[in-house]
Amino acid sequence: MRKSKFVLTAVSAALLAIACGGGTPPGAGHPPGTELPVDPAVLAAQPKASNTPMDEIVTRQLLPTIEHLFDQVRAQGLDTELQGVKVFAPNSGDKFLPGKVAIGFSYLLLNASPSDARYQTYLDGYRAISDMTIDVTNETWGIYYYLSALWKLKKAGYLDSENPAVSAATLDKLKTRLDWRTFVNPDYSLINLPTNYYGVAFSVARLRYLLGWEGPEASEALLQKMINHYKTFSAFGFSDETDGSGRFDRYSILLIGEIMQRLIETDMQVAPEDLAALKGWLRQSVDVIKLRLNPAGNGIDYGRSLSAYADTSFAEVLSAAAHMNVLTAEEKDIAYAFATRITAKYAEFWYDAETGSLNMWDKGRRTDGYRGKARILGENLSLSHQLLYTNNLWKLSGHAQKPPVSTRAFIDYLDTLPRTALTRFAGFDGQPATYDRSLVTYRDGLRIISLPVVNGAATYHRTNPYFAIPYSYNMLSGVADTQWPQLQPMFTLADTSTGTPQALIPAAYQKNLRTQESADGKVLRVSYEQDAMDRVTGTGSGSSPFKDKRITSTTTYTFEPGQITREDTYTPDGALSLSKIEMEFGSFSDGVSTSGDKRFSYASGDVYAFEVEGLRDCTVADVRGDANYNTPGGALKTSIRCSTPAQTFSTPLTIKWMLKYHSPGVASLAPH
Repeated sequence: MRKSKFVLTAVSAALLAIACGGGTPPGAGHPPGTELPVDPAVLAAQPKASNTPMDEIVTRQLLPTIEHLFDQVRAQGLDTELQGVKVFAPNSGDKFLPGKVAIGFSYLLLNASPSDARYQTYLDGYRAISDMTIDVTNETWGIYYYLSALWKLKKAGYLDSENPAVSAATLDKLKTRLDWRTFVNPDYSLINLPTNYYGVAFSVARLRYLLGWEGPEASEALLQKMINHYKTFSAFGFSDETDGSGRFDRYSILLIGEIMQRLIETDMQVAPEDLAALKGWLRQSVDVIKLRLNPAGNGIDYGRSLSAYADTSFAEVLSAAAHMNVLTAEEKDIAYAFATRITAKYAEFWYDAETGSLNMWDKGRRTDGYRGKARILGENLSLSHQLLYTNNLWKLSGHAQKPPVSTRAFIDYLDTLPRTALTRFAGFDGQPATYDRSLVTYRDGLRIISLPVVNGAATYHRTNPYFAIPYSYNMLSGVADTQWPQLQPMFTLADTSTGTPQALIPAAYQKNLRTQESADGKVLRVSYEQDAMDRVTGTGSGSSPFKDKRITSTTTYTFEPGQITREDTYTPDGALSLSKIEMEFGSFSDGVSTSGDKRFSYASGDVYAFEVEGLRDCTVADVRGDANYNTPGGALKTSIRCSTPAQTFSTPLTIKWMLKYHSPGVASLAPH
């Protein structure tokens, strides 16, 4: 029997309990009312400042990083360079930078007083930087951030004073340039943007109204546009990132939090029926996040634009939910404890003290092209902003300056959460033309495993962060903007007469999804069918999924403590000539050995065994030096690559894999 990683001696347990805010000295026992010790694996997984007041982390660690960047920009001007990136260069690729500079540096003024030694420096510097960046490209999100900064400064008296934070000439230009009409059509439809930009457009219009630059009509219309989108394409209350294709990812959970944050920020009153709908959708996002609470402060684990944003998205939703009173008193305490862990994780993991910057791009880390390193200054400031403004909301409720609940109390609460859950996004109506979109959650102790069954839709359908495979922090991960076949096969057809060979993957067309939980809640089975494959290369393939009915499939997952099994049966509609079938398992585990017959074991890491059936050959590759295996949190170490060579595919083929991982276990901040 495998020995639990959670075994500890009585003496060490007692000492650890004292260290984490509970327990008694060695030999004193555990009298009624005292807390049991916390396992050392949990303490090692959580940020060091997990039990520190959030406001203290913000004041001591986040604000100084903003001040450092402020001094650098003030000194270097438009020639500012961070880690080799000229951040204000015309071709930098950061279209939001002036707005992020405006909101980020505004916190230095908003957290200072005229008696502070650097107050005048902040004021003069802010005005000079706003003058300097007035002609730098600033679009969509940048427009919102700039307007938010102006509104905060106006309320604090910094725009209308004799010595304003923004000069009159620059403010006149901003009135014209900071406009929702630059990315929204006259009928209030978006101009080639994902649906989360309805929230950006509404926020821009509302802030322009508050600043006295326009009437209330546009903000009211855009808010209704967003609400109607939810009602039209989000049958279960989560935002589809497309107009009905089924891309439900980080933003599907976050968007309602952002909308509620804007209502809070601008004190906007909405009709009772709209407020009830908005609060209902917010509660549903909270319920998804609750299932993912964990000691490390880790956020969502699949889809695009992750890295630190995966964590802060949860912080944004939870602070809005607390402020809007959709949480119970106990939930507020737990939400604050988790938000504090997110803030501490940012300071300890995402921020690199060696370079004086956020790191989402180096030392084995990777994000998608949208958040490339060209945006290094803006990402530093916008992420700090998210933590600062959510901290301000917790301060209003009296939480942020108090220590959160103890680690013991936090994990005791996590132990009360359901082991399994099916969150429906769309579909589930049994209609032949309808595909089911959902998120399956399996909790194995303190480890959360996600199974998204969604359609990556245009651009993302063929990238592995959207595959219907398990994801779990620092154990199972996709890699942004990559297409290698992580944990699901790719069928490449032999016919090359059309140029690039056609390749098919089992993505985008899932239907008839069902779940079955064992009586004790320990085993979860998930099954679905696909009436077509997604053609991802070759004639007909493109940015959007291409339905290819030459292969259909059935899939069954079995989740149980310490083990995940997937079994697929692929059925051709006739004899197909294939050049190869491929599948990989990229892992953070290392020290691979094989016992033959496609069975592998690992000497280190959370996954300790992996085996495959249905493919002929498997080899092991060391991938830690390959950027295509760099995940948001760090580099994968090994890849088991399985394949079957050219064949005629004419009868059903079953492909099965099983991986075993250490259980009980807990996901840490970083890969082991």
